[in-house]
Amino acid sequence: MELLPNEPTDLVREDNHFKELGLNIGDYRSAGAVVDLLLEHPKLMQRPVVVRGDQAVIARPSELVEELL
Repeated sequence: MELLPNEPTDLVREDNHFKELGLNIGDYRSAGAVVDLLLEHPKLMQRPVVVRGDQAVIARPSELVEELL
């Protein structure tokens, strides 16, 4: 997570499953809170995450990987 330029909450998918769980993204502003959430609900993690050296990117849209490479 430290390698990503994004906010920790960007790793969380705010999809229908997120809404069904009755979650509020405002409750997950810290990196630790996001990690705890994703450990409990791994389906909520934005994927893929691509790591190259000391940089990482959430590859949505896929063109972001090209910038990393």
